[in-house]
Amino acid sequence: MRVEADLLGTREVPSEAYWGVHTLRACENFRVGGETVGAAPGLVFALAAVKEAAAEANVELGLLEPRLGKAIVAACQDLRRGQLADQFPISLIQGGAGTSTNMNANEVIANRALELLGESKGCYGLISPNEHVNLGQSTNDVYPTALKLATIYNCRALVAALEVFQRACERKALEFDHIVKMGRTQLQDAVPMTLGQEFRSFAVTIGEDVERLTEAMGHLHEINLGATAIGTGLNTHPLYAALVREKLENVTGLPVTTSPDLVEATQDCGVFVLVSAAVKRAAIKLSKISSDLRLLSSGPRAGFAEINLPARQAGSSIMPGKVNPVIPELVNQVAFEIMGADVTISLAAEAGQLQLNAFEPIIAASLFRGIEHLRAAVLTLSETCIDGITANERTLEDHMARSIGLVTALSPYLGYHLSGEIAAEALLTGTPVVDLVRQRQLLDPNLLEHLLQPHVIAGGGQLPSVVQTPFPREL
Repeated sequence: MRVEADLLGTREVPSEAYWGVHTLRACENFRVGGETVGAAPGLVFALAAVKEAAAEANVELGLLEPRLGKAIVAACQDLRRGQLADQFPISLIQGGAGTSTNMNANEVIANRALELLGESKGCYGLISPNEHVNLGQSTNDVYPTALKLATIYNCRALVAALEVFQRACERKALEFDHIVKMGRTQLQDAVPMTLGQEFRSFAVTIGEDVERLTEAMGHLHEINLGATAIGTGLNTHPLYAALVREKLENVTGLPVTTSPDLVEATQDCGVFVLVSAAVKRAAIKLSKISSDLRLLSSGPRAGFAEINLPARQAGSSIMPGKVNPVIPELVNQVAFEIMGADVTISLAAEAGQLQLNAFEPIIAASLFRGIEHLRAAVLTLSETCIDGITANERTLEDHMARSIGLVTALSPYLGYHLSGEIAAEALLTGTPVVDLVRQRQLLDPNLLEHLLQPHVIAGGGQLPSVVQTPFPREL
């Protein structure tokens, strides 16, 4: 063990630990379980990037000895390579506006830098977590900046997963373009469409969410690094804010900009509300699609049974042979979680007081968890469900033949009144609409055959030129 001191006294810390007394107290105080800082690799990477940029700026400004700065930078680079993640044991959810997370990073970086210099951990007379690693910084500018960077990395992964789903739906759309089915509104027969159009709509709607998420991510590039405690830049070199921004851009490759008003930027969490809303929107869309897949595959004998989802596991401990739509159900549940998390993020953003929001840790935990769960869920949906979906063409044909909704496609030629009569008779007798039209010789057989072609019946065909008016004279 080694002994470390803080304002509350001294404590023993395991000699092999890279963290120190501040991390120890935080672990004791915030015993809520769940995700730790180390379990959020994007956040550790972002914290290390901020500390690396700060060290480089302080060396260039003559505020930090180059030898020490080089060791700190090397330690930060180790963290950015994924090393020492187990040295961040604090819960993501914590009091103190993220101070414990910042202290944890300072201690780990200081002790790794000391190790690189051949010194023992805890020799803070040479490299101090606060005096050197945290030089020119405050939790109140380090933590929000790191959260924004980490959210960018996490959102990029989510966008990539959504694009995988989009491409999977586009492939199914092409595969199913020739299959005609009944579209439905309010769970009632509406008008014909193709199964390809149904899956293409899934691809298009998620493509819109890719765009909305990308737009929201753009706002995350505005940072408050250099603000220190409340945005006044207290205890920093006059050139520090501009220089550390430049260094952070070089370290991360992200086009970050310094907020024009650091006081406002230090207290405002609006960007996380915006990103959360975009994530929630994508989750809601994916949940709706998943519910559609469950409905379309319901049965397999007493439901819609228009498509088959890949069988993934046994569905019941009592009903032999039952298979459930477990993958869409997973997506539904993740969406429910994200909708609840969005409320948490909204409340936390509103609860900030005066010059600081103390509730950014719960924003981070809620946002990171939701993004990661949605990323994993949408990849699972794409790879283990969408790719393996097949169509029950005979069932779809039967639904089409029996549906009175088909009459809507013929109404421009029959007229609304006559079409209503045909629909009522079809519903009463069970005779298909097409058979009634043929029996009563209401349309030329060639025209009827043309109107029933998939590309025409689904809205992609043109009216034949022989039709002079959309409605014929009364028959």
